[in-house]
Amino acid sequence: MSTDTSQRPARGGLFARRKPDDGPRAKFRQLLPYLLQNKPLIVVVVILSVLGSVATVAQPLLVRQGITNFQDKQPFTSIAILVLVLLVATALISAFQQYLLQRMGTNIVFSVRKVLVRRLLGLPISEFDTRRTGDLVSRVGSDTTLLYAVMTQGLVSSIGGALQFVGSLIAMAFIDPLLLGITVVVIGLSIVGVGSLSGRIRRASQGQQTKVGELGASVARAVGAIRTIRASNATEREIDAVEDDALGARNMGFKVARASALVVPIAGIALQVSVLAVLGVGGLQVAAGTLTIATLIAFVILLFTMIAPLGSAFGAVTSVSQALGALGRIQEIVELPSETELDAGVVPVAAIDPTTGSGTVSAIAFEDVVFTYPESAHKSETEKAIAEVAPEALEVHDRTVLHGVSFTAQRGYRTALVGPSGAGKSTILALIERFYDPTSGVVRLGGVDLRGLDRTELRAQIGYVEQDAPVLAGTLRENLTLGAPDATEEQCIDVLHAVNLTEVLERNELGLDAPVGEDGIMLSGGERQRLAIARTLLVAPPILLLDESTSSLDGLNEQLLREAIDAVAENRTLIVIAHRLSTVVDSDQIVVLDHGRVIGVGTHSELIKSTPLYRDLAKHQLLV
Repeated sequence: MSTDTSQRPARGGLFARRKPDDGPRAKFRQLLPYLLQNKPLIVVVVILSVLGSVATVAQPLLVRQGITNFQDKQPFTSIAILVLVLLVATALISAFQQYLLQRMGTNIVFSVRKVLVRRLLGLPISEFDTRRTGDLVSRVGSDTTLLYAVMTQGLVSSIGGALQFVGSLIAMAFIDPLLLGITVVVIGLSIVGVGSLSGRIRRASQGQQTKVGELGASVARAVGAIRTIRASNATEREIDAVEDDALGARNMGFKVARASALVVPIAGIALQVSVLAVLGVGGLQVAAGTLTIATLIAFVILLFTMIAPLGSAFGAVTSVSQALGALGRIQEIVELPSETELDAGVVPVAAIDPTTGSGTVSAIAFEDVVFTYPESAHKSETEKAIAEVAPEALEVHDRTVLHGVSFTAQRGYRTALVGPSGAGKSTILALIERFYDPTSGVVRLGGVDLRGLDRTELRAQIGYVEQDAPVLAGTLRENLTLGAPDATEEQCIDVLHAVNLTEVLERNELGLDAPVGEDGIMLSGGERQRLAIARTLLVAPPILLLDESTSSLDGLNEQLLREAIDAVAENRTLIVIAHRLSTVVDSDQIVVLDHGRVIGVGTHSELIKSTPLYRDLAKHQLLV
């Protein structure tokens, strides 16, 4: 089978990697739009935090009063009961608060995923040409999951912990300002130390997520081509390649661990030094008679009450930094313009009807079209690898695929595109679909520049059947109704009959609900191609683009596919990339391409006489 791929952009591959430190950076405020979607929950959490903090801070004060009463031989039972009630109330408040925070975190992850998926699937095709599929999938999966830590740990520390911390400080200030001063100095130094580590943790975490994305891309690459890999006895080499990416993710994880490992010791040292200092100075005050035992005990309890949320906050630095690193990768995609945004202000395509008028009026016209792929999309994997280490070693290659292409496809007629591999045939179809726009020149629909038309409405009038005829995992029905979700069962069955797929429909008792397997593996190559044509026929677009590939089909399947094409082409404008002479000879017009240039236009009989390249291709049955 021909694979006219040289005019297609190469996907970003194993070597097309960005250095972790060069990635996008995010701040907590970028989560605010998602947080504000949960205002009622936030209000309840804040109220619970206030109540919990008051109950927690009140306990040491009550303990001091209880000890004083005991020393003075006054009743203290009621105080003990009240302390017990506050302990139970604090535990219940904390549990309910944690439930709400986890609920809110789950909501936020869901919201981010919705936004990310909508943005991801709406990106221009050129963005997919330069990015690895597995890396994009990891942003929807693992990166969004890390945001959960911001809610379940970061927010707990920032709201409940902050209130408890401040409340403890106030109570300690009333008890003994000197001891508070000593505590604040020690705690302040620890906060500065942890703050200096947070940036390192975030950068390392972002690098780790990038490596995880590359690992996912490598696994997706290997799984997607598992049959080819097995047939080539390349399983061990692929395992080694994936393991290399796994090793990269592990090494970045070590960087996160090294930076994070210092956080907990800092919190522990701060607690120990604070307690020792308070006990030392406080003990001297008790010995001097300027401080009571009850007051010292209350102060120490308050110290632990203050240190507890501070320790949790220090521990949350790692998870929050990881989440912000992941958010940076998410924002990188979210901030890219979608096709819809690029089309803002365009003319509605509904004003143009390519099905009306005489056959002499053009449906599609190319006028001196030049197209050059972006450098990042055009480079081969090897070139990208060399560019990272020795850019001067690369020669400057011409990335221009089409050179001044001009031709007209008339309404209701069949136009065939022929030429050797790499001539630019598939790129022409991609420009008609507006997967890309011309570098210069104009592509017109009904006389109107495609760049002035809404892509969604434009594609509603164009059916596109790709060369490799991709089939989605699922059922026959799901594949057929991809572009026509409201199609009836009768319509689905009729269209399968039209493309000679009755046998596929009848081979399984489930009928339209029969599974087709991953990538349509349960169908033959010819059946996948005809199913793709059936999907287009069900939508019934007035213009059909068909990257027809019959070179790998046997005679029967080729005949069945030709019959399917004839069924689709009836009363439609058809532009087909032809790989067999049998398809070409029936065309109303043939456009011959060579190295991105049109070198001949005419019928089969005319081109046989006028165009040597076409004559040579025809002699070899157009097997290109």
